[in-house]
Amino acid sequence: MFDSDFLKQLEYLSLLSKRMFQGQLLAQRRTMQTGGGIEFSDHREYMHGDDLRYLDWNVYARHGDLLLKRFQEEEDLHVYLLLDASQSMHVETNGAVDPDPPKFTLARQIAAALAYIALADLDRVSIVAYADGVKVVMPLVRGKDQILSVLRFLEGLKCHGEKTDLRRTVGEFVGRAPRTGLAIVISDLFDQEGFREGVDRLRYAQFEPHVIQIHTRSEADPKLLGDVQLVDCETGTEKKVTVTERKLRQYRQLFETFVQDVETYCRTHGLAHTRTTTDVPFDAVLLKMMRAAAVG
Repeated sequence: MFDSDFLKQLEYLSLLSKRMFQGQLLAQRRTMQTGGGIEFSDHREYMHGDDLRYLDWNVYARHGDLLLKRFQEEEDLHVYLLLDASQSMHVETNGAVDPDPPKFTLARQIAAALAYIALADLDRVSIVAYADGVKVVMPLVRGKDQILSVLRFLEGLKCHGEKTDLRRTVGEFVGRAPRTGLAIVISDLFDQEGFREGVDRLRYAQFEPHVIQIHTRSEADPKLLGDVQLVDCETGTEKKVTVTERKLRQYRQLFETFVQDVETYCRTHGLAHTRTTTDVPFDAVLLKMMRAAAVG
């Protein structure tokens, strides 16, 4: 899944991201520090217990005011990739489970590309694979030389879990994360509990959520007619139905409503949202995401 051509594309995306993101997405953040920083910002009044080394003695000599220098200091961003590894990310073809499901493959490729871009920018990256809760976590790593560890971690992931529960996952994740940062959810958002509460919890905990929604074309527009037996891939529930043209129209309308609800939710809360189907190459998905970030 991650061959030499893939790595070349990552390098290209990494270079391109520095021109397109304009510091708005995967870029180093600046924080206000008293002393010890890089670039002078302003002063604040001295308070008892402050480090006297950072007093501005020139100001004191001229005006007798005790003021401390404040600086802007570059601080590496923490990037958390919340990767949906539930059974709904698996795809079935003619009743047989595809050993390399396109939805999950694309999700991992997107995660790898985002991780590479962040690591190249000296940010810290962690990957959280989830289903009905947190399943496995790759701890925070930093530095471009960590990309092989990231790729090995992603290659070893499998889809499992009886259902998708982002709300519970975020509850577990927030308690473990050492610091807030960018939280990118990569999922089909087929969440029985509803994905909104999970993303809301990220927002309330001061993370910056981004949503990447993946689905197949057949999920949006199934080509089924007649008597079929449907099986919920996560719960195993089976149901026999007769699919008619009318029911297909109703289904397509429901799916479109679902997609529009996700877009409306993200737009209402000012969240970045990228939707794609599995037949779109991962680099095209990333370019779309970059352009949206550059414009935003």
